[in-house]
Amino acid sequence: MPRRAPPRGFDAPFVLYRSTVSHRWYFAYGSNMQTATLRDRRGVDFRRAVAARVPGWRLVLDKPPLFSIGHAFANIVPDPGAEVLGVLYELTAADLDHVELTEGVRIGNYAAVDVEAWPLQDAAPLTARSLSSSRREPALRPSTRYMALLIEGALEHGLPAAYVETLRAIPADAEGASARAARTMLDTALRLARPRP
Repeated sequence: MPRRAPPRGFDAPFVLYRSTVSHRWYFAYGSNMQTATLRDRRGVDFRRAVAARVPGWRLVLDKPPLFSIGHAFANIVPDPGAEVLGVLYELTAADLDHVELTEGVRIGNYAAVDVEAWPLQDAAPLTARSLSSSRREPALRPSTRYMALLIEGALEHGLPAAYVETLRAIPADAEGASARAARTMLDTALRLARPRP
């Protein structure tokens, strides 16, 4: 049987999923699915990007930030009957540490969790690092700007159309002034936190 061609835009043959000792897989389900957010905003490069699903976890959009800005962010919570779709990135150990640093793992914004991820292109499961939080606020909604990043990332990496439509259907509110101000400060902090060459 001939080998299937890799999806367009992938950096390496999709049949080769095993990471090296110096690299780890990171599963992104929120705005980090968008390459511009991960690479340009957070300063994190990656070797490969692979569309994947993670059974036993459910996407929720009700995680409050550490400081109130009126909007919620993406999170995954355990749910045996669910699965979440997202993007696997192969990162260096240093870049994975940087993701956790900038996502606030050290100060309790998220906790690092290991998940079993299944690439969508008929491959075996692999272990990946992801982020989860027990902090939830059902009254909060994500901003329309934030949801646009998730949708763009899902489209960029070829997640199923039905999943993209699920993201489009999530209620969201226009970004408020406090959120815009907090984003400006966070962008400055992210630039300062970038690893120096």
